[in-house]
Amino acid sequence: MVLFDFGLSSTQIDEPQRGFSFRADGPLDMRMDPSSELTAATVVNEYDVPELERILREYGEERWARRIAQFIVARRPLRTTRELAAAVEAAIPRRAWPRDIHVATRTFQGIRIEVNDELGQIESGLRAALSTLKPGGRMATISFHSLEDRLVKSFFNVESKDCICPPQQPVCTCGHRATLRIITRHPVRPSEEELAANPRARSARLRVAEKL
Repeated sequence: MVLFDFGLSSTQIDEPQRGFSFRADGPLDMRMDPSSELTAATVVNEYDVPELERILREYGEERWARRIAQFIVARRPLRTTRELAAAVEAAIPRRAWPRDIHVATRTFQGIRIEVNDELGQIESGLRAALSTLKPGGRMATISFHSLEDRLVKSFFNVESKDCICPPQQPVCTCGHRATLRIITRHPVRPSEEELAANPRARSARLRVAEKL
């Protein structure tokens, strides 16, 4: 059995010096591995507008990505999490602020994913688990946002098929063979009892597949 929990630990989020959160002022870091070279400060202060826009749109799923990128560049240099959050707050009209999350949440998510290559790390981990498991072994993943969940869903779907050729292709040429059987056709969500005990689990999605 291999279990992946893709969430951030509460100790990481709540430690201002790690720079993951806009709730307390801290340096623009966001590295999960403190020995890594790329930091949030580098992304925020050195990437150009198109690259920042891409990160915020693709990784943060932020509809105001271009405007936020422009405001970030205009306010450089940004040194702290509060300065970054203030740039986002200024970029998005107050009437368009989301009701359920902080206005800077998606921006912080996008930059954090870029700093840590999170999606690339997840894909590498899934492939390593697949090669490690014996037949009958199971792989379970807990995702906390749609990008992670879509990546896992796509991986499970591809690895559960004998052919991944385009549908219009009359003869299979890919040679692909299924290596997984999907156990959870739909993600399992937390119960009301779990949410009452752990509100941070509200966005968790569990998927499970079995090695053939």
